[in-house]
Formats: sequence, C-alpha cells, structure tokens
Amino acid sequence: MQGASAIEEVLQEFAGKPVRAFIVWEPVLATDWGAPSTMALKRIHDVRSIQFWDSNRLISHTLGEHDKRSIVWDHIAVYPAGAVWNQQPPKASYENGPVVDVVEPLRKAVTHALEGR
Repeated sequence: MQGASAIEEVLQEFAGKPVRAFIVWEPVLATDWGAPSTMALKRIHDVRSIQFWDSNRLISHTLGEHDKRSIVWDHIAVYPAGAVWNQQPPKASYENGPVVDVVEPLRKAVTHALEGR
C-alpha cells in the first residue's frame, strides 16, 4: 500500500490547487478477494480524491489488459484539465508506474498540467 501513501503525499504538496485524484482499486493479487477495507481507503483521505472498487478490472481492460500478464495496476496517469473519458480514455499527459517509483515524475507532470503545458 505504499502507492496510496505516495498519492496522499503528492496531493498534500498541491494543497489548494485544482487537482483531482481518482483511485481505482481492483483485484490483482491472490489476497484481493474483496473491496479494500476502510483502513486501506483511509490511506488517501484528501477531499479531492475519489476511490472506486473495480471488481471486474474494467479500467485495466480499457487501458489494454488482455490477459493476466497485461493487467494495468499500480499505474498512474495525469490528464489535462477538461479531459473527458468517453468510449476510450483521453491521451494522458503522463503515465507510468509502479506509483512509488514515479513520484518525482508525477510531481513534475502535475506541475506542468497546472501550468497548462
């Protein structure tokens, strides 16, 4: 759950800025037999975040999952202001993972997004 802590840390760095975080929890590991616990959800408590349980990994499939080796998880994407998901997601201005390994590039991507770049 280190990724959740990293997301919370980045959100706090951009306190007061128009940043939203959509956190999608999905079953990937053998221990992921149900929705995240209240304790897990509390790891990200910033009011600009919304958390979802995606029991069928619909987001992962939308982002390219086609078998167990291609599951999209522990992944972060930054979208410009006004981006709208329709049948397919919009092009991310930044995406990578695992989350804990890309905190610094994430900070830069959010900064650039806020500057309109």
